[in-house]
Amino acid sequence: GRGKRFISSFCLTAGQRVVTVQEGPLYRTEGSHVTLWCKVSGYQGPAEQNFQWSIYLPSAPEREVQIVSTVDPSFPYAIYTQRVRGRGIFVERLQGDAVLLHITELQERDAGQYECHTPNTDERYFGSYSAKTNLSVIADTLSASMAPQALTLSEGDALELTCEVSKSTAQHTHLSVGWHLLQGAGEHHTQEILTLSKDFILKPGPGYERRFLEGDVRLSKVGNSTYKLFIRGVQPSEQGHLFCEAAEWIEDPDGTWKDISRKQTERTLLEIVSRDLSMDITAAERSLSEGDTLQLNCVVGAQKSSSRHFEVIWLLDGVEVARIDPHGVLIWEEGYEERAKLGQLQAFKPSNTVYVLVVREVGLKDEGTYQCSVSEMRAPGDLQSIQTGLSSGSHMNLSVSTSTPRVMEGEPLTLLCEVQGATGPVSVRWWHLPSQRPGDRVLVATMERDGALSLGSAYQDGRTWGSLRLEKASPGTFTLVIPSTLGEDDGGQYRCEATQWSRGRSWTEKGEAAVTVSLGLHATLRSRRATVTHGESFELMCQVDAAYALEEVPMSVRWLFQPSPPAGPLQELLRVSPSGSAVWGTAQPRFQGKAQLAKAGTSFRLHIHGALPAHQGTYQCEVEVWRRNTLSLGQPAATASSNVVGIKVVLPGKQRLQQNSSVEIVSGNAAIECRIVFAHNNSQFAVTWYLLPPLPDATPLQIVRANYSSVLEYGSEFSSPAEKSRFLSQRVSSDIFQLQILSANPRDEGRYYCVVEEWLWLVDGWYKLGEGASGRTTLEFKHSGEQLLSLVKELLRKAGSTYDTLLGGRDSTLLALRHDGTLEYPRQRLAGRLHLRHPSAGNLSLTMSGVESGDAGVYYCRLQEWQQRGEGNHWAPGASARSGYTQLTAIPPGNAAGPEGLLTQRGSSPQGQNPEVSVRQELLLWADGRLR
Repeated sequence: GRGKRFISSFCLTAGQRVVTVQEGPLYRTEGSHVTLWCKVSGYQGPAEQNFQWSIYLPSAPEREVQIVSTVDPSFPYAIYTQRVRGRGIFVERLQGDAVLLHITELQERDAGQYECHTPNTDERYFGSYSAKTNLSVIADTLSASMAPQALTLSEGDALELTCEVSKSTAQHTHLSVGWHLLQGAGEHHTQEILTLSKDFILKPGPGYERRFLEGDVRLSKVGNSTYKLFIRGVQPSEQGHLFCEAAEWIEDPDGTWKDISRKQTERTLLEIVSRDLSMDITAAERSLSEGDTLQLNCVVGAQKSSSRHFEVIWLLDGVEVARIDPHGVLIWEEGYEERAKLGQLQAFKPSNTVYVLVVREVGLKDEGTYQCSVSEMRAPGDLQSIQTGLSSGSHMNLSVSTSTPRVMEGEPLTLLCEVQGATGPVSVRWWHLPSQRPGDRVLVATMERDGALSLGSAYQDGRTWGSLRLEKASPGTFTLVIPSTLGEDDGGQYRCEATQWSRGRSWTEKGEAAVTVSLGLHATLRSRRATVTHGESFELMCQVDAAYALEEVPMSVRWLFQPSPPAGPLQELLRVSPSGSAVWGTAQPRFQGKAQLAKAGTSFRLHIHGALPAHQGTYQCEVEVWRRNTLSLGQPAATASSNVVGIKVVLPGKQRLQQNSSVEIVSGNAAIECRIVFAHNNSQFAVTWYLLPPLPDATPLQIVRANYSSVLEYGSEFSSPAEKSRFLSQRVSSDIFQLQILSANPRDEGRYYCVVEEWLWLVDGWYKLGEGASGRTTLEFKHSGEQLLSLVKELLRKAGSTYDTLLGGRDSTLLALRHDGTLEYPRQRLAGRLHLRHPSAGNLSLTMSGVESGDAGVYYCRLQEWQQRGEGNHWAPGASARSGYTQLTAIPPGNAAGPEGLLTQRGSSPQGQNPEVSVRQELLLWADGRLR
């Protein structure tokens, strides 16, 4: 062993040694090249530190097995000595205090807990000297295959290659698949064409970016394991060996992705023939009868043709008849050699660019399609053909119609091709000319002369369009039925081409019918809950419906989100591809770790757990349908957007505050208390204090507001320096706030209350949970009877325009004289019976005429002082005073002294004394109807 010393430490300080190793557990495939990093910091001594690697095997987790050291060649145990000496295991020094452990070919027995140790160079042991990580060895299940082949294409032709990729790793891994081109001497130069990355992003290689954006280079995934590369218009620079490479990736605990396996397929040899070489084939006579002579001329077009060497092959219905090699030697195929000897066949070369085939005394055996193939050296050229046959004098007419000119997406399409005047066998071809892609034509189906049927490559998947049918109802009637249209792309022109064959001669007629396909794809979004509380979960369901079987076609779904209030157009939250892979959009940060997807049939679900205020807004889903066998980077066959659904995220319930109370003082300071009975943990509070003056219909006045940061803001009525110094808001405990009123005076009387806002920090900012108002706390001043009488008289002696005087009982106002001199009668039916007089300074009287039994009750008056506050004509309530109560008893007829009653106050004052105060001092009376 190395004589390690282990110490225990609970915290790290400056100058303390720390060894760090790559975080585990790590999963790597058997046979792969593995690296583990280790570094040390806070050490003393030389800048170049030494490292020693050991392993603790699962079979003996307590036993250290030494592997390799940077300082001691004898360090490895015997089971690792040979691999270390052969550089199968070695340590790479990145810098003086950091290294990489390399295992060039991982073995199953290499699984275990790895320890990186740094021998001590410090003056004393201080810190950590080793660190450990776990490495698991898993089977390599990745496979990639592509059938090897040699292809010869002309410049501008299309190329399609297929690669099969699969894996069965138990851990969660991603795949990347790409195509590469090998060129140059020794094929050492590799060029990337197009790759589907582990993040499901298509990345074109250098030189392919423009062609990728224009759709000329595409990669598509078909099913679970098939990947297709398509190149439209190959170029001479693409000649070479092509192969497919697949890589399997796993996410390590530190968040980085590591490729744990790579596989390359066998290669496809691609040769490109320049368009410099061309051919043209013609017949000397277009109309022939049996026994006539057929002469075909094949003219080769090429630059500097006199110095070039060509080989020409004549073919009949794809079978070789004769060839003239580059040296001019004529070779007849078996079966034609005897006729050539008899002079019935002749092939010759008048010049280096003209080749002639002559057939004398033609018969039915000579009927068919003649072709000439021209090759220069070993580079094949284009293939030109001409159809020729024997004579026929008939003429053919053709008409195309449809019984379904307008169909909904998913409905069947029926087309009819009627041929008249044909005197021989007829073959039929149906073509689709998409309206959205002018110039394109797609072969739908073919019926040969013998009735043999074949479908175009784009229509061979019956799960997409259903069981497509081409039927011959009569000798001249052909019906094409497409059971299920998939989208607007199925609209456009449908062309029928009918070719009549008679004694080797052919005629072709064609006609078209137009079809319009309307969308029948629908998406509906709904949620069981439109309002959720912060922290709860909610789910959105996107239901997709169509007139065809959606389970049989690939679909992609986009989830869109617009926050509330809107900050622009809908943002892409998430996109799920037809293969099931998900890609986050611009709205991802709001939903990081909160969103979960599910799919059941044609229902897509987005589950948001732990709702935040940032999740409040509008949601929408958008569905795209693709054809199964044409899934690519192009446009989908159909698209549907759902309705929008609004989700409101509300914050938890309000806090509860204290109920009504009262405070009585004689003089000095007053304190109004606001107590929070219930609130959430970790909340902060903003408290606003209000005063409701002791007047009917009075408006609350804001005194002061303390926000959740305890910053004070005074209302306009209390903004003067004098008022600010008297009214103070403070928090005396976690649940009690106080309004301190210093040097309180009668002008401060009224009802006080607080409004508390509860605020909470939620992930990305402060949010208001709600607010609540407390009960009213009434502030009153205690006066002796003499003090009350003195105060009333003093107020009445002042200018009457600054006071309101109210006369009435406990339940209703009878009469009011406002501080501006306005006289009000709230009870209009008494207006004619009430008379207000002001006989002398400080004295007011109210006379009630025609006293009735209903007038019995308790009466008193209240005087309110008004003061001008701030700038302008703004008045605020000041001191107030209230008289004692006067009991009025209505004496029945016969006992009364007269028709009028003069009300005077003789009874209990608010303080329980009995001063004798004339009601003439009061201007307003309240009648208590309960006292009868």
